[in-house]
Amino acid sequence: MSTSTHKNRTAEGMSRRHVLAAGALTAAAVAAQGSLGASRASAAAAPAIFYSPHQDDEAIGMAGSILEHKAAGRPVYLVLVSRGENDGLARRMNVGACELLRERCAAPNHWHDLNWPTDGASMIVPARTAEFMASAKAIGVDKVINFDLPDSAHDASTYGKFVDAVTAKVKSLARKYPGASHKFAAGWLDVTPTHKACSDAAYRLMNDGTIRDVRFNHIYAYDRPYGERARGASYVLNIPSAHMTRKRNSIYCYNTWNPDRNFYALGYHSAYEKLEPAHGDPREFVYTLPSNYRPGKM
Repeated sequence: MSTSTHKNRTAEGMSRRHVLAAGALTAAAVAAQGSLGASRASAAAAPAIFYSPHQDDEAIGMAGSILEHKAAGRPVYLVLVSRGENDGLARRMNVGACELLRERCAAPNHWHDLNWPTDGASMIVPARTAEFMASAKAIGVDKVINFDLPDSAHDASTYGKFVDAVTAKVKSLARKYPGASHKFAAGWLDVTPTHKACSDAAYRLMNDGTIRDVRFNHIYAYDRPYGERARGASYVLNIPSAHMTRKRNSIYCYNTWNPDRNFYALGYHSAYEKLEPAHGDPREFVYTLPSNYRPGKM
């Protein structure tokens, strides 16, 4: 299917279950485009720094906001906070016939008997990060920063240490880039430990005055019915069509099968139920920290 044909069918209302599979046909080409490097026009401005807790969160709920800042002349830096280890995802990719996604899986004949180790790290982390880097290029961010932190917030015994590590790294960036704005996951709404830990780190740094211009993107808003996704938002971004095309291109990077480039459609096998509605909804949802915010693992 040509890119133009795909766009026309999408505009006519292609079903959700087929739209990402169709996009995956052109995603390898999309992923090869773009570059990471500050443009001359924006190089002198203080950057907007976006913090993606995992690979795929930026495509789901931040890409439109990133493009909005780019259009305003700001350089945008995209931070990958955690390594995104996932032993369950490794096991999912070893099963042969894809029972999770059936005809939507991007693997040839929907078959992925990969025989990967199930430690959730050795194969998963580099492959997920390859998708993340392709997504960053599709969006056109100026710089990618990888905190390379173990995704340990899920364990109650190490949650606090993870928050400490994120806090220290964000503080370092705030010192390096004075005047930067900082965009985190709305972890108290996403109800995911790593996302909540990122907003806890922001809470600390806001309280001690390290960072001031802070907003939070509700990445998992797309779990809600369409009419309820904007509930409580401080700002609903209506994404322009040209920006939405680029956001969709970033989403397609997570449903690309190209083992030669370490692409195994891991994002789609991990979060298709969020990627699909994010593909169809030209809105993102931005919050400020609530006055009754309570830090700590949920």
